[in-house]
Formats: sequence, C-alpha cells, structure tokens
Amino acid sequence: MNNKDDVIYLDHAATTPVRPEVLDAMLPYFTEQFGNPSTLYSVGASAKRAVDVAREQVAAIIGASADEVYFTSGGTESDNWAIRGVALRAKGRHIITSKIEHHAVMETCRDLEREGTEITWLDVDADGLVSPADVADAIREDTALISIMHANNEVGTIEPIAEIGAIAAERGVLFQTDAVQTVGKIPVDVAALGCNLLSISAHKIYGPKGVGCLYIKKGTRIAKLMHGGQQENRHRSGTLNVPGIVGLGKAAELARLDLDSEVARLTALRDRLIDGIMAAIPDSLLNGPRTNR
Repeated sequence: MNNKDDVIYLDHAATTPVRPEVLDAMLPYFTEQFGNPSTLYSVGASAKRAVDVAREQVAAIIGASADEVYFTSGGTESDNWAIRGVALRAKGRHIITSKIEHHAVMETCRDLEREGTEITWLDVDADGLVSPADVADAIREDTALISIMHANNEVGTIEPIAEIGAIAAERGVLFQTDAVQTVGKIPVDVAALGCNLLSISAHKIYGPKGVGCLYIKKGTRIAKLMHGGQQENRHRSGTLNVPGIVGLGKAAELARLDLDSEVARLTALRDRLIDGIMAAIPDSLLNGPRTNR
C-alpha cells in the first residue's frame, strides 16, 4: 500500500476520521472520568453529566428535545430498533419502504417479511426519488410504518421527506427516516420533516464508530429490543458508551456550528468535480439529480 500521505480519500459517505476536537473531548472518559453513569456516587454522576450534555448537543442539530434522543451503537441499531420496535407494538402488519434503502432498513424489513409482515417495496424514478403519491397510494388500513431514507447513501439523492411526513401524519401512520447521510451535511429539523423516528450515526460526521442515536418523537410508542437495566429511560438497556456518546455530542455540536460554511464549501467542490468529469470524459452520465443531492 502507498504511504498514507499519498492517499486521497474520497469516501466520507462510508466513514470519516475523528476530528481532533472530538478525540480531545472523549479522552478523559476512558481513564480519568471512567464512571458508570447509572451509578449514584460522584464518579458516575460526572459521567452522567457528560451524557446529558451530549444529549443536548445531538438534540440541537435536529431541532429535537433532549429527552427524545436515545443513544445506540450506531445507525444500523437505530434503524433496526425503529422498524422492529414499531412492528412489535403495532396492530397492523404492513410496512412501506423503498427499494433503495440502506441494508440496515432493507434487511430488517426482509426479516420481518419472513415472519409474516407484509412489505410494500416502492420503486424510484431515474433520479432515485421516491414519489410521495406512490407512498400515499400504498397506505392501507393495517399500515404500521413508513420508512424512507432522507438521502441515498450511494447516489446522494435527497428524498421528499417533508411531503411524505405530511402524508403519514394525515393518514395516522408512523414515519421513520434514516438520516445517517444527512445530519451534519444539510439542515435537518425533525418537526419540518414530520418524522416520528430518525436515525443518526456518529462516524459520518467526524465522530467515533460504534455509536449513534435514535430520535423518538414524544408520544411515539415502540417496543424495546434490549432488555436488562433501566438505561435510556428504560427504552434501551446496557451500560452507556460514555466516551463514544461524548464524541457523538461533540461531533454534532461542531457540525451544527460549521453547517453553513461546510454546505457552501462542499457544494462548490462537488460541482467542480461533476463539471470536470462531464467535460473531460465523453458520454459520461451523472447518476441522480444535478442539484437535489
């Protein structure tokens, strides 16, 4: 392999390096402040305060309340929990999703399909867009959940989530969106999107791997998948990954503060790359829309 200084890494949709500021925030919670946040004594209380701060930081980047943020091991767990958690509690046995979802959504739906849940797999157009009208047409009396990603992880197409959210709300159907590729990259506001559930992963925004969260709108009832203690307001048992959670919180805070400048910078770089390739390579084609990506 070439020297790392010779490598040009262009796959930040897959993962990102941890920002130095994020690493600095995490380090004390591996050694000096190593307490279990579920304990009552001072060492644990210090860790709990750090978790509470991180919860506020994550909530701020999506316009949520801190008590609507539940920490997980990452986007895959968040998607699994959202979909299976609704399926376990819902009276209906029908879920609507698309054919371009991340495997965390697709494989969860396929597993539920094998167990008897009916799944409607929506097609997309040439740009990778899900039609809100198709979503509306697919809703049935027994539809328990609609799950459509905010932006596609391969092509980058941004889906009409607010329109789909409005349809879901009007028809009384729960709505989940995988926002792993959008939080920290474009503005994300859970109220504007109209979602009940939203998945986030830290390592897409210069945070650590192995930590993420699920936004659960107040009043949304889903079953828990992890049983044991009373962590995460009794919704997800297990000792909290304090360093990872602190890292997610710091990464979310930095992404929120840098969002406007980063959107402008990355949009200019994206357009320069697309224009350069299209001009230099005859008959090249762009997958997905030119701007809504």
